[in-house]
Amino acid sequence: MASTRRLAAILALDVAGYSLLMGVDEEGTHERLKTHLGQLVDQKIKEHRGRVVKNTGDGLLAEFPSVIDAMRCAVEVQRRMIDREPEVPDERRIRFRIGINLGDVIVEEHDIFGDGVNVAARLEALAEPGGICVSRMVRDQIRDKLPYPFEDRGEQTVKNITRPLRVYALSAAAVASLPPRVPSAEAGKTVASSTSPRLSIVVLPFGNLSNDPEQEYFADGITDDLTTDLSRISGSFVIARNTAFTYKGKSVDVKEVGRELGVRYVLEGSVRRVGDQVRVNVQLVDAESGAHLWADRFDTDRANLAEAQDEITGRLARTLNLELVEASVRQIERERAVDPDARDLVMRGWVLSNRMASAGTGEEAQRAFERALEIDPESVDARIGLGEVLVSGENMEGGSSSLHQNITRAEQLLFEAFERDPSRSRAHFVMGLIRRWQGRLPDSKIELETAIALDPNQASGHRQLGVTLMFLGQPEAAIPQLEKSTRLSPHDPFIALSYNALGRCHLFLGQVDEAIDLLRKARATSPRYYFVHLNLAAALGLRGDLNEARAALAEGVKLRPELNSLARLRATVVSDNPEYLRLREKTTEVGLRRAGMPDE
Repeated sequence: MASTRRLAAILALDVAGYSLLMGVDEEGTHERLKTHLGQLVDQKIKEHRGRVVKNTGDGLLAEFPSVIDAMRCAVEVQRRMIDREPEVPDERRIRFRIGINLGDVIVEEHDIFGDGVNVAARLEALAEPGGICVSRMVRDQIRDKLPYPFEDRGEQTVKNITRPLRVYALSAAAVASLPPRVPSAEAGKTVASSTSPRLSIVVLPFGNLSNDPEQEYFADGITDDLTTDLSRISGSFVIARNTAFTYKGKSVDVKEVGRELGVRYVLEGSVRRVGDQVRVNVQLVDAESGAHLWADRFDTDRANLAEAQDEITGRLARTLNLELVEASVRQIERERAVDPDARDLVMRGWVLSNRMASAGTGEEAQRAFERALEIDPESVDARIGLGEVLVSGENMEGGSSSLHQNITRAEQLLFEAFERDPSRSRAHFVMGLIRRWQGRLPDSKIELETAIALDPNQASGHRQLGVTLMFLGQPEAAIPQLEKSTRLSPHDPFIALSYNALGRCHLFLGQVDEAIDLLRKARATSPRYYFVHLNLAAALGLRGDLNEARAALAEGVKLRPELNSLARLRATVVSDNPEYLRLREKTTEVGLRRAGMPDE
């Protein structure tokens, strides 16, 4: 068998004090160890879909497709060992030490190699008898999924590993305190939905349905980029490329793939040439039921494959982010409608906040995030979500007192989130909104650029950066960001905001016809935004279409009766940038005067 590489959870197990035990009773220790391995350890590894790679004399090395499986196996082995050998004195009992790591390994028929294996062995040596040590990567993958009370042992320097290891431990006492797992008749038939992280997915290699090597590279590139982009989703578990590509060119059963890899969702796709056109088909499949949850199709021509790859993967990643969260929330509502946990509530909050273009959903989203924070006061996601809701939509349309309170509270929530994790794209996005509401436009620009650098597929990040650039008096720089937003998310519930900002930028640049087309799109998409009607009235007024301009002005004032004069409208402007004010005065204000809006 040729060697291959794949991502695996590696479990290393040995006997504490083995040499001493063998010195006291060589044959008895050997026989007892064989019994423990055969009756307990090997069975538990098989039950949790692992495989024994090799026996090491005083222990073994095993690999698992999922860290969840590896961790459950380790805990169940250590718990069962507590009650074995009751007749043997404590000092002569066999006690295992276990280390678990997640890493990329070289796989051969009877062995695995690589740095990931070495780390697992070093973690095993750091574990106490009856205990378990894991790497930071393992702990991060299971922290919200398994209720194990890890102790942070800090960074440890170990033999033959160049970098310090961040070690987390379950002591023997902590393992003993865990509730026993109830055996199930279906234990050997693990189903992805019961053992896998909620946002777990594998992107299978896209198939090339044409005899064109160029499309082979294109298909592989889409697979790679999507794997990377989906890994940015907060709380996601995405199977690494090297493992996913072991399925390349094979006919697969998605249910079996889900069981093998411990994932809830499988993404499949294909690339086909039709004349000079290249068509990409993609579908998201539920790994438990095999049901298709979502599908889409993208067309491009062969001349633009390189540009199209970024465009297609960006749109796919954005859409899949939303679809995965939506699908997971539907599953949560079926499984845990009565007693959701903090993570469930955060995901509900994200779904609701993504629908905030509909009236009333903002309050529901806020309640979900507030309750999540009550259940888990340390939750970073709940802080980010609550901060975003507080400075978005209807929450920013109240009086000056409520505006100030919302901004102040949101800012504090974001400071707390950054203390816990400064690398969240959405946290920087929300801080960009806060800074703009505070009139700190250069800071808003920096925060939004940081959010995009961390997640280039965040359509709202591109939109809001475009809005901030517009307020900085830079409409030409704003237009590409706003157009990127509409390309990434052409069915976005907030797309009216992108059309509105694009229309204003074209108006500022004297491109009145383009501005009117875009503002009409914004109005048709979401007629409830008063400012869309006012901006359209200004553009129509500048072009001289006064009857239509007056009608648009009347509709805008009907939605916000207090904004019935230019003076009152100026009081709502968040930018004091001189260039922005100059552009606004010579376009928007002139057009609104022609439409009939008084100065005072």
